[in-house]
Amino acid sequence: MNAVVEILNLANPTEVRAFPYGRFELFRIGGLEIGRAVYEPGWRWTEHVRPTAETELCEIEHVGFVLAGRAAVQMRDGSELIMEPGDFFSVPPGHDSWVVGPDPYESFHFLAADRYAQAVERE
Repeated sequence: MNAVVEILNLANPTEVRAFPYGRFELFRIGGLEIGRAVYEPGWRWTEHVRPTAETELCEIEHVGFVLAGRAAVQMRDGSELIMEPGDFFSVPPGHDSWVVGPDPYESFHFLAADRYAQAVERE
């Protein structure tokens, strides 16, 4: 069995999904798909990603880590949290999110990154 070493630099994502005030970069490596969210102040999921996703709220589950900036998450039931640098997060489907404060927000996503910021397949 031959092992293959892969290196993929943050400057060279496999795919970029751009939308107003932000982008979601996909890195396919080692059989995994890791996402990097980069959002500017003013970005909000319901305003800038919902038209692409075609759902009322974000229906993707997220598990990730905040690198920079702050973002709020509001669940369908109205509960709300703020994610900050150094926080690991697990956010279930059915939420909105937006950048809080004057700094850009950046995070890594380790779960379902391949399905984020695209239309949901309907049966």
